[in-house]
Amino acid sequence: MSWTDDRVEILKKMWGEGQSASQIAKELGGVTRNAVIGKVHRLGLSNRTTTGAAAPAAPKAEAKPKPAAKAAAKPKAEPKEEEVEAAPAPRPNLPARAKIIPAGQPLPPQPSANEISPEALAKVSEIEKKSKKIGLMDLTERTCKWPVGDPATDDFWFCGLPVQQGKPYCEAHVGVAFQPMSARRDRRR
Repeated sequence: MSWTDDRVEILKKMWGEGQSASQIAKELGGVTRNAVIGKVHRLGLSNRTTTGAAAPAAPKAEAKPKPAAKAAAKPKAEPKEEEVEAAPAPRPNLPARAKIIPAGQPLPPQPSANEISPEALAKVSEIEKKSKKIGLMDLTERTCKWPVGDPATDDFWFCGLPVQQGKPYCEAHVGVAFQPMSARRDRRR
């Protein structure tokens, strides 16, 4: 099936009338609902007008409300035209502080040395001298997965020492990664 000029005109007309993609596909024949949606987007027709005459919907069988529901049901006011057109776009369900970093961009700054206790830093520098310096493919559930260096360079490696029970890092790196909340809160002041 190809999109001839006649078929495109039918699609535009039906889309403008408010017909669904399924209804348009059925009318055209030989195309799927998804093909209609794709063509609508390629033609730039995805925004329907609210003032156009919508096609009459098939009458739905209304369920009879229960007696208790009748009393609680209140008539809904129809939305004003400007409210329909200015409906806000749905927001993605992300945490408030989530930030998406595009591929190839540098990571945000990691905790600075003044945010980590001096004891933990001393322990880490000693441990990193003794670490096994393993690559990604050598990591197991028993090796410390603490990354060291820039992943874009050849000097990048993982600690590789034995992990602390139930943690992904060795004892020294656990001291840096998992700090008590009160200690972090005190350093910010």
